[in-house]
Amino acid sequence: MASTSSLFIGLSGLNANSRNIDVIGNNIANVNTNGFKSGRLNFANSLSRTISEGSSPGSSSGGSNPTQYGQGVTVAGTQRNMSNGTPNGTGDSRDLAIEGNGFFIVENGDDQLYTRVGSFRTDRDDFLTSVTGDYVLGYAADDNFQIQPGQLEPLSIPIGSLTIAEATTSVNMSGNLNASGAAGTVGSEHTLQGTTGSGFSLIAGATVPATAPNILEATSLLTEIETPVSPGSGTPLFTAGQTIRMEGIEKGTQIIGATGFLVEAASTVQDYMDFISDSLGLQTTLGVNPDGSQPGVALDSTTGVISVIGNTGESNSVNMTGEDIRVFNADGSLASQPFLVNQVAEASGESVKTAFTVYDSLGSPLRVDISMVLESKSNTGTTWRYYAESPDDTMGGPAIGTGTVQFDNFGQIVGPESVSVVLDRDGTGAASPLTFDINFNSDGDQVTALTDTESSLFSTFQDGVPIGTLSSYAVGGDGKISGTFTNGLIRTLGQVAMASFTVPEGLVELEQNLYRPGPNSGPAIISEPTQLGTGRVVSGALETSNVDLGQEFISLILASTGYSASARVIRTSDELIQQLLVLGQ
Repeated sequence: MASTSSLFIGLSGLNANSRNIDVIGNNIANVNTNGFKSGRLNFANSLSRTISEGSSPGSSSGGSNPTQYGQGVTVAGTQRNMSNGTPNGTGDSRDLAIEGNGFFIVENGDDQLYTRVGSFRTDRDDFLTSVTGDYVLGYAADDNFQIQPGQLEPLSIPIGSLTIAEATTSVNMSGNLNASGAAGTVGSEHTLQGTTGSGFSLIAGATVPATAPNILEATSLLTEIETPVSPGSGTPLFTAGQTIRMEGIEKGTQIIGATGFLVEAASTVQDYMDFISDSLGLQTTLGVNPDGSQPGVALDSTTGVISVIGNTGESNSVNMTGEDIRVFNADGSLASQPFLVNQVAEASGESVKTAFTVYDSLGSPLRVDISMVLESKSNTGTTWRYYAESPDDTMGGPAIGTGTVQFDNFGQIVGPESVSVVLDRDGTGAASPLTFDINFNSDGDQVTALTDTESSLFSTFQDGVPIGTLSSYAVGGDGKISGTFTNGLIRTLGQVAMASFTVPEGLVELEQNLYRPGPNSGPAIISEPTQLGTGRVVSGALETSNVDLGQEFISLILASTGYSASARVIRTSDELIQQLLVLGQ
């Protein structure tokens, strides 16, 4: 007779195939979902009703197999396909995909979750977040832009607000110094007189008188020098509160920046001479010039004439007139032009001068001038002296360094190949002093000393930069976030971390393309990209769904066929039961 069991068997087929259509429909619905992993439903037969387990062969008969009636089908479970989807280029470097088995790590409240979808953007607080606002976790960089692995943190990318500057530590020079030029023998020489043929003297009754036959001494007070155009009048040339201003003086081909000396009651002639020497950047500790003159500012006490002698080399030649030195009253009005300046000699010697810009720790641009002067020739080569100056030095005038550089018979540098220069920045707020190296032979750039028509010298590189603002960022294959600043600097801002799992299929899927660990997935193993099988990061792309649409359509046809066939089983069983009931009428 008709069995009611077949009704329930057909019903189990309807339920199982209906669930299969649910899974297939979910796959098809997410065919365009970035990072989606397709699933499949697995069927299993229900426990069979056993009538007989069968028998083994005997001496007079063979064995028999079990007699069992199936009870239908059930859902054994689902399986997720965790294979990688194809990275699809988006043209936006902020989008990230993974080529490997890793997962991005995000923070949602107190929960740490995982995703394959890297459509990340920064929020108003500069943190990198997912589309749903979850914080992207990784390793932060310290103040020196070095990655600090170990502690996961929300990644901050402060575009438009992070500014940096870097002080210069190294400058490369290149060029050729004309070895056939003449060695320097004479420095420029000027005299500062009161009138034609005479110097300065003191007023009668000076509190610091000169010892005869001297008429003026280095210890004499400036406020006790008599006006030379009115001898015997007792009228002082300077008064306390006035400023002696030097402006328009040339050194080589460059105009020296304006400087001022404030006359005080205790100011001496030596104080003012030191001011002149510092302002002109005279190197006074190198010994006498080859002609026997001593570089510096000196006073002839018997005549009251002040002499200004420079260093050798045409680039060190000082050019000044009486109009370049003026005295101003405290109210800013012009008081006088007290000096008659006469040029006695011009500097000689093959030389070259160039300028370049360096930067302090605040990113302030600072001018540096460097001259190279041929000092001597010998059977072993040539010797050149460098003079480094900067008008931005805050102490002791523009001179910031000097020394000699040796070249051999073939014009190649013997040494030193690099010299250190110190530039004071006291009172500017920047780190002081600024110390940097000037390299005469570095990274393919070198200074030679060969015969030429003239010397040439120029700076090819310096590593300091002015202030710059973070303007953009990019993520490398290792997950490191590189920020680009408006001053050209590229610095590491952080690193995206990744997680891997022993059994990624065991992850529990949540909404918004998120996963959490499941009992069978194992705990998350946190590492850097490219390690432990996590794979590399692909910038400017998003992972597509791994749904195979053709396969899903085939599976849908088979599920539909199974559903229809199960329905036919129920219909047939119903017809048999109806026929049985007819027999009973």
